Amino acid sequence: MYPILFRIFGFEIRAYGVMIAIAAIAGTILGAREAKRRGLNPDLVYDFVFYAILAAIIGSRIYYVLFFDPAYFIKNPLEMFAIWKGGLAIHGGLIAGLLTAIWFTKKHGLSFWFFTDTVTPSVILGQAIGRGACTMNGCSYGKPTNLPWAITFTNPDAAAPLGIPLHPTQLYELILDLGIFAMVFLLRKKIKFNGQLFLIYGMAYGIARFIVEGFRGDQLTIGGYISTAQTISIVIFIISLMLYLYLKKGGATISSKGSLKKKKASVH
Repeated sequence: MYPILFRIFGFEIRAYGVMIAIAAIAGTILGAREAKRRGLNPDLVYDFVFYAILAAIIGSRIYYVLFFDPAYFIKNPLEMFAIWKGGLAIHGGLIAGLLTAIWFTKKHGLSFWFFTDTVTPSVILGQAIGRGACTMNGCSYGKPTNLPWAITFTNPDAAAPLGIPLHPTQLYELILDLGIFAMVFLLRKKIKFNGQLFLIYGMAYGIARFIVEGFRGDQLTIGGYISTAQTISIVIFIISLMLYLYLKKGGATISSKGSLKKKKASVH
């Protein structure tokens, strides 16, 4: 692939950074439109995106540094800041973004669940575009395979092993992410309670990431059997499912305010 798109005045313009920027812009535009449709001020989305992107970059980088190759970064500490070369772990970004959403909604007196439902399509769309960035950069690469759709990296700037046919795990997840995006986009006008769309996304992404991780060639495993990312994906799925059932049983209706409205008991 093409990790470096071009060089100008000695500076490298990397595909990873360009694609991440596109993901942020696309997600912001979609989020603002969805906020307007749901009766929220689109400016809230613009404000949130600023904080969320900053937190997600920091969180995803910290996760990557701690879990993928801490010894390398101890020897090369300045490389911790070289995010334009890749190395942003999505789980770290999601955790940081989630904490930012909790803080942001509390600050503005909004329902956390209503707000996360609003930005859910933007989040998964951004993830899909981000996997396009990984495809260009060669990170998040797959295990060796002889399958006809294997991808072979030959560019010396790529993060993947060179000259070896690999599972295109970046494309696997990109396709699954687009499928999840299509699902939540179609369901966004049919949700019955706050948090429904966000938690559907959580369950779907937990399953998708667990599956794709089995084909990854750069995974960090626990006891040699299951990867760290698969473990986190299981936790995400279970928590999302439990919260989904809890909120559904609670009978909360749609409200943008901090407290949820409860359905009135019908009288027969």
